[in-house]
Amino acid sequence: MSLNLKNAPKEGFSPRISKVRLSEAHDADLHASNLTNWQQEYDQISRGSFYGRIVELPFDGLQVFCEHTSQALQQKCVVWPDSVWLGIPLADQEESRINGLTINPTNIMCRPGDCDFQLSTPQDYDLYGLVVDRSTLIKMATIHGVDLNWKELTEYGRLGVPDKTLEDVRFVLARLLSVQNKTTPPRLQQDIVMMALLEVLKVETPQPAKTQSYYHRKKVVDCVRQFLHNHLDEPVTVTQLCEVTNVSRRTLQYSFESILGVSPIQYLRISRLNGVRRSLVQAQHGQAVSDIAAQWGFWHLSQFSKDYKQLFGEQPSQTLEWRG
Repeated sequence: MSLNLKNAPKEGFSPRISKVRLSEAHDADLHASNLTNWQQEYDQISRGSFYGRIVELPFDGLQVFCEHTSQALQQKCVVWPDSVWLGIPLADQEESRINGLTINPTNIMCRPGDCDFQLSTPQDYDLYGLVVDRSTLIKMATIHGVDLNWKELTEYGRLGVPDKTLEDVRFVLARLLSVQNKTTPPRLQQDIVMMALLEVLKVETPQPAKTQSYYHRKKVVDCVRQFLHNHLDEPVTVTQLCEVTNVSRRTLQYSFESILGVSPIQYLRISRLNGVRRSLVQAQHGQAVSDIAAQWGFWHLSQFSKDYKQLFGEQPSQTLEWRG
């Protein structure tokens, strides 16, 4: 499935005033579009109404934010080019995954700009995010004598960081992102964030996948996702997916559960329901729910409506009424 480029990167991301910005949304994909200069698409996978909140602080060549999401999600993400992103879960979060790699309490996430990646996040999830221009990071690292290992920062996706360092960084970010924090000058704020970032990079250790089986399972999942994207409105069976990937049903099942945390059938149904929701939000006046559902392969309208309400907490007709 291709990304919905609602907030494509802009040249010269350089806000003049560093002011905490709060945005809220009651739809996962609309929430995804609220994060400045990211390209994102979120699929909701747990049942119930959604609430998302982003508290964001932008600087020259640097972005700091805290994101809260109430429901479990599958996220497709791309950050702006020539940058590095660090994702730091708040303390005591349930496990998440980046490209199928499990994130434990002492792990953080790291991906380069202009490189798509997938996150699987649980319900009631909170994450700090730091995005820094590559040139800004290199300059600060040189000034403070920190050696950067670009292979670790851009290749593995998962880094290990000591508990004490994470605790200190979370404390700093919480203070900076407080909406009551109106007294610290922007230049000092930016310097504080960069010093915290360098502290993390001084002590990080790469946490790559440890087995070849991970790469095979990831390849199976990626193959299925591409196949489903190319056959959105067609009925697809597990047998067909096994034939496409040339694996057994058991391997297919294990690949999806270990990489995404859901079964192939769950993924198919949930991704298409989210596709319908995305289409309903963007629908033109006069488009009917039944027509949009059919475009995504749902032909049994009453069962579709039941499944839709179970997942999103509202009828598809209600989504159509408040579309943006």
